[in-house]
Amino acid sequence: MINPDFLVSFLLASFLMAVAPGPSNAFLMAQTFANGRAAGMQSAFGFALGGVVHTFFAVIGLSAVLKASSMAYSAVQYAGAVYLCYLGFMMIKGTFKHPTSMADCAGEEKPHVSTSKKSNVMFQAMMTEVLNPKVALFFIAFIPQFVDPTLSSATFQLAFFGLLYPIFAFPIDCTYIYFGDKIAQFFRNHPNSQLWIDRVTGIVFIALAINLLY
Repeated sequence: MINPDFLVSFLLASFLMAVAPGPSNAFLMAQTFANGRAAGMQSAFGFALGGVVHTFFAVIGLSAVLKASSMAYSAVQYAGAVYLCYLGFMMIKGTFKHPTSMADCAGEEKPHVSTSKKSNVMFQAMMTEVLNPKVALFFIAFIPQFVDPTLSSATFQLAFFGLLYPIFAFPIDCTYIYFGDKIAQFFRNHPNSQLWIDRVTGIVFIALAINLLY
């Protein structure tokens, strides 16, 4: 059972939070710029799966451990930052391989992302979300505010709102991806643009890692 007034308030607050630019939107745009709309969509799916994982953590109480233990919070925080740095450095490193072939491909349509590549991007997005302790605290600090204590099964309400947020945010992420791909298509039609897009994407990932530590 869900309080209808709380549900409306939750949807309004979730919309404002999903629309506001943030680290997840930057990750989505970076993947879309570097690898196309398919990679952006896989990133959105990855973030949605990360939300499911955080909901599970919140329900069983692991997120509360992060809130109570500064050591656990720091451990997850640094793990997330290291992972993002790794993605960023690998992206930049890849731009220094086979420069001739990259230049020859400039102006051509970017090939479709392979199934294995899609799975890899989705996993990267999911792990980026899971290893972000700020997101864990969001799920344990923000979502419980909409749980009505007068109704039975607070656990059900927590799970409901936790799973509703990524479902609600997904189409908003798709909007970012759509316009990001339109902008990226303009740059892909210029010589060596893909090389610089990949380098900027790597820098964005490293910047997100630094942001995660503050």
